[in-house]
This record gives sequence, structure tokens and C-alpha cells, in this order.
Amino acid sequence: MRTDGTTFQFRGRAPSERLFGMAAVFDTPEAILSAAKAVRATGYTHAEAYTPFPVIGLSESLGFRRTWVPPLVLAGGLFGAGGGFFMQWFANVIHLPWNVGGRPVNSWPAFIPITFELGVLFAALCAVFGMLMLNRLPQPFHPMFKLDGFESASQDQFFLCIEASDPKFDADAVREFLIGLGPRAVMEVPK
Repeated sequence: MRTDGTTFQFRGRAPSERLFGMAAVFDTPEAILSAAKAVRATGYTHAEAYTPFPVIGLSESLGFRRTWVPPLVLAGGLFGAGGGFFMQWFANVIHLPWNVGGRPVNSWPAFIPITFELGVLFAALCAVFGMLMLNRLPQPFHPMFKLDGFESASQDQFFLCIEASDPKFDADAVREFLIGLGPRAVMEVPK
């Protein structure tokens, strides 16, 4: 029995299965936020939260670092802009230098629209494909999909999983720790 009068439920696994981790189900964003802070304070480093909407402060509570997407986008934009400018410069100065209306062959103001457009195009492509690559997407299967009721993570439930790859992971200790956080259920996640 939990302190609020509701019952606690633990769902176990067959001993032959290997674990991906241990998951706890929470009912409110405040509960998962405080649980994430406790997980980080206890020293667990491989934890993930699954929520139906963004919870402000959750990623910082779990210790997520900044991603590589912004530098990838900058590199893609600079590459696209540089490539666009070089393509026009080479075509107009080296390959076919025509004197049109007395302008110099290296008339860089005429190169600005294409340079800008290619910079934006390559930055957008790097953003999309960099995000997919860094998030390891598409991912048609994840061990969390095996949990009963995990589909409610996209509706009204909040899941917190401490992964077995964590250096501090001990199934019994993690189970007791998660139970102490007051979730609605704690489940072992098979690999």
C-alpha cells in the first residue's frame, strides 16, 4: 500500500530473460520530475524518461548534454554557402568569363541569392539527417515496447527507465529504489 492509499503493483519477468532495465510508471509530470532528480542524485547515469508531452526541466534532471545537431547545421550551412559561392565563382571567373554590361567577372553581389539558398538547403538537410542519425532513427523496435501499457506513454502516463547498462545497476537495488519513489507500478524491461 502506498502512502496515498492506492495499491502498488510489481510485474516481474521470467528468470531466463535478460534485462534492458527497470521502469517505473508515474501519473503526473511533477512526480516523474522529482523521480528523475532522485535518480540523478543517487548516481544513475543511464536513465531515460518517456512522457506524452515535454516536461520542463526533465532532460536537465536526467543529466542530458547538449546535442551535436546545432554544430552539424552550422557546418552544413557553411558548406552549402561555400559550395554555392564557389560553383558560381568557378563558372563565371574560371570556366566561362564573359564581360556582361561592363561588370567585373567576379561580381559577388550577383552570387548572394544562390549562396544563401544553398546555405539554407544544406543546413536544413543536415538538421534533418543529423537528428535522425543522432537519435538512431528510425527505430522500429525498442525494448520498452514490450511493456504492458507502454502505449499510454503517448497519452497520459509517464515512464522512467533505469537501464541495465548503468554501471551502478543491480536489479534488486534498482527495484527497491524505484518503489521508494512512489510510482504506480515498477516493471522489469526484458531485452
